[in-house]
Formats: sequence, C-alpha cells, structure tokens
Amino acid sequence: MAQVRFRQVRKAFGPHEVIHGVDLNIADGEFIVFVGPSGCGKTTLLRLLAGLETLSSGQIFIGEADVSDVPARARNIAMVFQNYALYPHMTVAQNMAFGLKLRGMPKPERGERVRDAARLLNLEDLLDRKPRQLSGGQRQRVAMGRAIVREPDVFLMDEPLSNLDAQLRAQMRKEIKDLQHRLTTTMIYVTHDQVEAMTMADRIVVIKDGEIQQFGSPAELFERPANQFVASFIGSPAMNFLDFNRNGARMFATRAGHQLPLSRKLDSALGAAEHVTLGVRPKDLILAGRSKPKVSWPGKVETVEPLGGETLVHADLSGEALTVQLDGTVSLQPGEEIELGFDPAKSPIHLFERGTGRRLM
Repeated sequence: MAQVRFRQVRKAFGPHEVIHGVDLNIADGEFIVFVGPSGCGKTTLLRLLAGLETLSSGQIFIGEADVSDVPARARNIAMVFQNYALYPHMTVAQNMAFGLKLRGMPKPERGERVRDAARLLNLEDLLDRKPRQLSGGQRQRVAMGRAIVREPDVFLMDEPLSNLDAQLRAQMRKEIKDLQHRLTTTMIYVTHDQVEAMTMADRIVVIKDGEIQQFGSPAELFERPANQFVASFIGSPAMNFLDFNRNGARMFATRAGHQLPLSRKLDSALGAAEHVTLGVRPKDLILAGRSKPKVSWPGKVETVEPLGGETLVHADLSGEALTVQLDGTVSLQPGEEIELGFDPAKSPIHLFERGTGRRLM
C-alpha cells in the first residue's frame, strides 16, 4: 500500500500539451476515480503514473519514492485494462501467474497466490479454462486476479467495465468496491461514466482539458460543485441551467422574461454580477399544482420517460430546456401545459458566473 503524489505534472505530445501542471495527493488505501469527458487527459495521467508514458516535467511519488524516471516494471503497480489483455492460448491460472513467472517466482508460491486470488474472485472452478470459454465478467475477474497476485502498492484500472452490459457493469462495480475494501490497497480508477465515479469512489478527480476542476468526495461534488462544468458533469439526470440577466435591484430575468427574484442574502452574495447561470437539479424542481413553489415558470411537456419508481419529464420553457424528476405516479403527455418551479429556501441553489463558469454561490 502507498500514497501517490503528483507534483506539477505536465505532459506534451510534440507541441501540444495535454496535461497542465497537475498537483494531486492520494492517501494510502483510497479508492480514487479520475472522471471526465473523452480526451480530457485522465488516461494519460494514469499512464504517466504507471510509467507507460514519460513526463515532460514534474514529479510523481509512490510512497516516499520519486518514480518519475523509474521504468514501469520497477514501480510495483498493477494495471487492469479495458480490453482485459488476456493471453488466449493460456488457461485462467496461467494468465494469472504469468507475470509472477517472468519475475522468477518459484512455481509453488505462484500456485498459492493464484489459488488465493481465485478464491477471492470466485474463479476456483474456472482455473483450467481458456479466455474464449469465459463470459465478459469472468474475463474481467481474471484480469483483476492477474493484478492481485502481484500484491502491488497501487492498482490502476482504465475503464475496465466499458465492454460489459449495463446489468453486469452494476454488479462489477459492487464487486470491485468490495474487493478494494478487503485488500485495503490504493486504487485509481479511470472512467468517463460519472455514475461509476459517484457509486465507487472515496474521492473523485474531475478533469477537463488536462486540468483538475475539482477533487473531493462524491457528496461534495454533487452538493457544491466548484464550477459549471463540474455541476454539468456530476449528477444523473444532469443539472438544468438557465441564463439570467440582472433586471432590477434584486431581480434577474431570462431572455424570455422568466424572473428569478433573489433574497437580500443571495443578492449580496452575487455582488455586482450582471449575467449569471442558475443551476437546479431535476429532483429539486416542483410541478406547480401539486405544491406551491416560491418561483415558477410556465412550460410545455416535450417528452416523458417513465422509469418505474420515477418519471423524467423534459419540458420547454420558451426555448429553454428543463428536465424535472417526478415520482412514478405522475402522468403527463407531450404537449401538455405545465408550470415548473422551485423553492430557493428549501432546495439547493447554484449560481455561476456566465462566461467563466465559476461558482458564485
């Protein structure tokens, strides 16, 4: 087990810099998830830590050791890839033991480690099978078993569940999290799926364009996003955004005239801001008529998604799109006129500076 530290890490491919001075401290035994859109640099950061890419500048520490120039094979890191990377001609047991064999470990000790990992991952009955005889979930367990037998300081996982169907992904998320708890080993997991990040991580690193936007617990990122990008990326269904311009002492309005009155406290927090973006989560919107929101706007239902225990309603407010999350008993039809709103005193309110996206409150 080991802590991991990035110090002003930069990476450029030719003239194009893709990682811009990243600083990050990961505690010993933490489950950390790197999340962000495709091309944001999360896999590059993982490969820099693994030694599969060379730093342009900066330092990486594993424990107290500076591994910035240490070759990958000497870093005591185990990596699980998206495509499993199993040898098709080898059995499960041979795949799991292969790295140990290359390191010169005696056969009896290799066998013992493989059996221990197989018990941990419920692979005991599959040790003599070839990869082609396994399901996707079983192949993923073998790839994880190959990492476990090395007893690494740090586990790295690069989108390991992306090739699985939705039901199996949900099952494997739980299994990986349970495994990390049992092993108490530092684990760094890369995904573009914020649901995976929210359900698995102790802390999440949100990355955009090679820079860290926010680093914190799932609750911190959901309840107090540092900027509009984090707010848009974290949470499912995604946060709604409406642009407002100042229209009076404590009043803002959209282009369509929908008003947002502010209390003295909120107005004071905004200071001289003239152009803001309101962020409100679908679960915090209210269907007027069932209750009486403090702020409400008329709209029209565009589409309805019944999901059993809840219903997602996508509405148009004079050209502004909003999604509201209602209970499953609600029955609405496309084209139906509705009124949506929220109570700023009861629901979290997120206001961002237009243009920069920085959080105002």
